[in-house]
Amino acid sequence: MIRSTNLPVAYRTSFSGKLDRLSSLIDRLRVHVENALADQPANGFANLVIYADPSGANRLIFCPSMSEEDQAYPEIAPLSGETPLVAAHISISGIGKQLINALPACISVPLSEEPYLTAVVTPLIEEATTPRCGGQAAFQRLCEVVVIRLLRHAMEEGKADTGLLNGLAHPRIAAALVAIHEAPEESWTLERLAETAGMSRTQFAVTFKELVGATPMGYLSNWRLDIARAELESGRQVKSVATLCGFSSPAAFSRAFSRRFGYPPKQKRNQAA
Repeated sequence: MIRSTNLPVAYRTSFSGKLDRLSSLIDRLRVHVENALADQPANGFANLVIYADPSGANRLIFCPSMSEEDQAYPEIAPLSGETPLVAAHISISGIGKQLINALPACISVPLSEEPYLTAVVTPLIEEATTPRCGGQAAFQRLCEVVVIRLLRHAMEEGKADTGLLNGLAHPRIAAALVAIHEAPEESWTLERLAETAGMSRTQFAVTFKELVGATPMGYLSNWRLDIARAELESGRQVKSVATLCGFSSPAAFSRAFSRRFGYPPKQKRNQAA
């Protein structure tokens, strides 16, 4: 049973005043960056590489799901005449990793076609090729911004066929997804989410499933419980997590958590402690 707040939900907006579809997820991303050898990106296990061709044009490649066993990814290899400028291994953790899982296996972007990415990549190249004090910290932060802008690029360019990014690219479904992400403790029903999206109940349910690959209520349940697991791992008390995620009682939370993960939340909390 989910606790009802019956309070209006406030959603973040971008600087232009439009609905911010990514920030509630990006807040939960944890980006870890390790440098690789720029002259041997594959051998250094890099999943983000910036290449330059003889004309000086740069190309960025990011393979977010690439693991150490997948070092032979053909997409990460240079094209004829290209030389690597930057190579790094970026790993993503946190609940926001759902965004990364929604990306294509590899994204290749000619930077001449993406000025907003170029604006971040240029100082990234400088930090990698001209070492200075604070360079590692700057490189880490810039890689985080690159990941965010790649997510934005994939969403705006329709790079995902199904999944979370595809849902966020749809203006009406995005409104419901942001509502879930921003206020998981709300007493959401299919009717309320459809109303938030400005769609009929049936149209909303069908469109959501087609785009996201899950039912609205199934996605909501998984989001709440993913937040709960992350909070327990951080050492938060079970009762506090139950309230945070909108459950009417710790007992109701424990039942839902155990069904999803196969063990009670108290076990996860004790492991964290």
